[in-house]
Amino acid sequence: MSTASHRIALVVIARDEAPRIARLLDSVRPWVDEMLVLDTGSRDATAQVARAHGARVAHFAWCDDFAAARNHALALVDADWRLVLDADEWLMEGGEALQALRATPPDFVGVLQLRDRFDQAPGRQAEAVAWLSRVLPGAVRYAGRVHEQPLHDLPVRRLPLVVGHDGYVAERLADKRGRNRRLLEQALDEAPEDAYLCYQLGKDCAVYDEHEAAEDAFARACQLPGAIAAPWWLDLVSRRLFALKCLGRHADAVDFAQTQMEVGAESPDFFFALGDLLLDLAATQPEQAGELLPMVEAAWQRCLELGERPEQAGAVAGRGSFLAAHNLALVLEGTDRAAGAAALRAAHPWP
Repeated sequence: MSTASHRIALVVIARDEAPRIARLLDSVRPWVDEMLVLDTGSRDATAQVARAHGARVAHFAWCDDFAAARNHALALVDADWRLVLDADEWLMEGGEALQALRATPPDFVGVLQLRDRFDQAPGRQAEAVAWLSRVLPGAVRYAGRVHEQPLHDLPVRRLPLVVGHDGYVAERLADKRGRNRRLLEQALDEAPEDAYLCYQLGKDCAVYDEHEAAEDAFARACQLPGAIAAPWWLDLVSRRLFALKCLGRHADAVDFAQTQMEVGAESPDFFFALGDLLLDLAATQPEQAGELLPMVEAAWQRCLELGERPEQAGAVAGRGSFLAAHNLALVLEGTDRAAGAAALRAAHPWP
């Protein structure tokens, strides 16, 4: 490895991740000086696989506190920069940017792009984008029992690092069910005014289609100070519109959407959720379809005008292109405009 002045370490906490951890380690190993895996109680071969793929392995007694585990792992490495990833993640792009950190003083926190894969329909996956502070100077530590965050007052800089994550595909969700919910509820008992924890609880409920619980959590977040200015607010808005639609609470969803038109003006995810909501309303109230369908079309047309916006938190790939075009084409076909539908599909093909 290079003898440049600043060392880089990969820091991972893991439990029962033997099928996945090699993918992570192999993707990062060429670009870092050290890899540490902190095993928090695996019953499989996680530790053995990690060692075989070049990591140093340590052990930690799990205590229902992700920050405690991460901080213990961080304390075990002596590096100027720490790349913090999970075992179900892997480096997709940006190894050269990691190498460049060797010549970069650790005086900021680096943000990377996380591409979350999830099952959109049987046999079809989609991706949502998150921007996360995961490249840390050596002294930075975490706080938070779950969905922990690094504590610092340093500048934040986006880096050209892209990381994949498949922890939300259906087969993995079944294994995780209830784990984060329990920790989030414990954390909210300790900090009931934490809007971020409410948002995360809503997300956790939503991925298991528990829409009533999701709406309760999202509504609670909306009432707390600072939520609307948070970087995750747009994602909450789109998720809440979907939850309210699934609950059949169309009037509440429309009222909420109207309060967010300015905030969501440049968000294809907002307009995608709005079009979905209005179409569902038209299906339940066909006497209003003549008024609602042009609004549905306008919402999905706005998605196409905005295009893909991966820089926005929670952005789902396709909502500014092929997903919006597919939905809009279905409306056109249903209203005897087959030629327009065909043109849309040709212009925005499904990948």
